[in-house]
Amino acid sequence: MSFGLHRSLADLACRLLQAALPSSLQSWGWAVRCETADIPDDTKALLFALDSLCGLLPRAVAARLLQPFVSRGGDGAHFSGGSIPMTLYDAIVRRPRALGIACAIVAVGLGLAYMAIARAPMRYLAINVAALAIGLTMLALLGRTALAARQWTGGAIVVMAGALLATALLGSRVEGAARWVNLGGLAIQPSLILLPVMLMAFAQTRGRVATAGILVAAAAMALQPDRAMAGMLVLGLAALAIVRPDRHVLVALAAAVTGFAATLVRADTLPAVPYVDQIFYSSFDVHAVAGMAVLGGTGLLLVPAVVGWSRDAENRATYAVFGAVWFTVIAAAALGNYPTPMVGYGSSAIIGYALSLLALPKPASAPTATAPETDSELDRTQNDRHLLAGLGV
Repeated sequence: MSFGLHRSLADLACRLLQAALPSSLQSWGWAVRCETADIPDDTKALLFALDSLCGLLPRAVAARLLQPFVSRGGDGAHFSGGSIPMTLYDAIVRRPRALGIACAIVAVGLGLAYMAIARAPMRYLAINVAALAIGLTMLALLGRTALAARQWTGGAIVVMAGALLATALLGSRVEGAARWVNLGGLAIQPSLILLPVMLMAFAQTRGRVATAGILVAAAAMALQPDRAMAGMLVLGLAALAIVRPDRHVLVALAAAVTGFAATLVRADTLPAVPYVDQIFYSSFDVHAVAGMAVLGGTGLLLVPAVVGWSRDAENRATYAVFGAVWFTVIAAAALGNYPTPMVGYGSSAIIGYALSLLALPKPASAPTATAPETDSELDRTQNDRHLLAGLGV
């Protein structure tokens, strides 16, 4: 990247910060922008702007999450039942899907910061931003039909498993591994998109058809072969077996363990790809801020699972699988030459993470006993629309 581009990115970061901050914090945005403009070195200005963006963006996201509550109570409404910080905390943690959306946005933003500091090609940054937009758009569209289409979940799992098997048999091969599909010159890893969705769907709807789909997916991971995704399948099903065991889960888990064992037989000789693999370590060689952005961004992926587990006992199986799935992806990236999710270059993990949020509840609180179920679901949909609008999705 040229140094002139660094200055342009620094100005863009300042403008994004000003656009995200609420009116009460706009003075901070102007202060950051003025301070950035006074720094003569373009690279140092970019680092300062990105550091300020990472520090203040969580406050901006929290304010957007709180906006629906403020609008319902009126401009002059006061919060009851606790302090404003506690009300803000409750507004965030009671909406697991919205919390996941916020974590995805911030994580991708931190990844863009890392790649900008590391002078990655601008095309990489644009692809990650486009993947986030596509993932959140698909989440919004599918979220409206998820309840009505629940009876077709088993069939959907089988279709996705078929796509994974087709990738293993017909996909692009690199060093003997067939994990990718080329779309218009862009390499997509279907397992990073589909397997998290399949596991989250299986956690909520289990049966013979859904189990058959998981068995096909286990065979596909063994054939590709892909240790990271086979490990995801094992840990996700193991978490489900611990929290909510049944015979379908145990059968699927046995197949997943067999598939994972098959991936261990063949050596994985794929080299590390710049800005994709091993960036937990290489990012600190670039700059300490870049390394902290990578660590912080990946840590955010697990926040919905941790918060949901502690606050929503009714859906703990869902949170357990969600946490196990994305913990496995992070661990694989730390241990081998596998894509670093969200913060590294690559659209597949970004879209996969966004789609896996479909399984998380919108509000974590249970509907009242007197309200009809249809009214409850309608209210949840309306709440989520307000929240997506507040986040700018």
